[in-house]
Amino acid sequence: MRNLKSFEKDLYKCSKCGLCQSACPIFKLTKNECAVSKGKFAMLYGVTIGDLKLSKNINKYLDMCLKCGKCNDFCPSDIDILQIINTAKYEYNKNKYKLFFSLFSKIINFFKKNKNNNSRIIYFRGCVNNIFPQTDKYIKKIFKDFEIREPNFECCGLPFLSEGGLEEFIKSAKHNSEFLKDYDYVVTDCASCESTLLEYPKYIDFKLDKQKFINWGDLIAKKGLKFSFEKPVKITFHKPCHLKDDSFFKKIMRTCENVEYIKMNDYDECCGFAGSFGIKNHQLSKELSVQKAKNIIDTGADYVITSCPSCILGLKQGLFYTKAKNIKVVSLLEFLSKAKNIY
Repeated sequence: MRNLKSFEKDLYKCSKCGLCQSACPIFKLTKNECAVSKGKFAMLYGVTIGDLKLSKNINKYLDMCLKCGKCNDFCPSDIDILQIINTAKYEYNKNKYKLFFSLFSKIINFFKKNKNNNSRIIYFRGCVNNIFPQTDKYIKKIFKDFEIREPNFECCGLPFLSEGGLEEFIKSAKHNSEFLKDYDYVVTDCASCESTLLEYPKYIDFKLDKQKFINWGDLIAKKGLKFSFEKPVKITFHKPCHLKDDSFFKKIMRTCENVEYIKMNDYDECCGFAGSFGIKNHQLSKELSVQKAKNIIDTGADYVITSCPSCILGLKQGLFYTKAKNIKVVSLLEFLSKAKNIY
């Protein structure tokens, strides 16, 4: 497990070029240098060399982060920004919330169900879908001819990682990695879960094939499933921050009869929810979600579709504040399950 001091060279490597500013949704709203990664790096570098303490004020700015990863993608110095922030969170919260993380882990994993069989398609069910299991109904309708294995996974660990519970995260990663063997595909319906699973090799001794980690949309596109809707319907799509490749969506739309896809402006900008960010920084979360809602409303769509349960909450928040009552927010699976014929 790396400590913050071990990232001293990475922090120093930041050239303060400012490209992270052009990518960061929070900086665009606040213009606050401490909210963007180069500002966080200046503070954390001060911590590593002993000029600053990892204080409550610095932690406040660590929390002012959507964990969307856009700054990671833009960084010319190839610094793993999110891993540094997660490590700093761990060192700040170390020993403070051990009991909380332990109880939280037990609560989340209480809802996990072991549905083991011999299929080589493995389903990683996110925590939200364990609490609201209507997803099973959508899967059975769409994938009625597929054999799908669901091992005894725990939470992917992202809530722990984001809040500094690095030890609990590593426990979850080690547990889950035992089931991530001998498969054709590991399928998720949460972009954040998929992104987190792919981060495991950074924290534990584990190898995986990234090409085999896909979402339900990828699987539908690969299998060429077709959907016929009884009445014409207009839809738009919100791309979650953690979803790296959304090419499956247009492929699926081409196989949907009576569905018109209208691309919204900034379809890949953050919905504003981002887990605990929406609670700790509610006003910023509200502003981002309202911006997103206005773009949705402009399309005239009946449905806005996404592939992340957390994003569903963010999209609903924005539509609530804009009083747009006629637009339904649904997962990709829920929408496709509404088709009259699937073949």
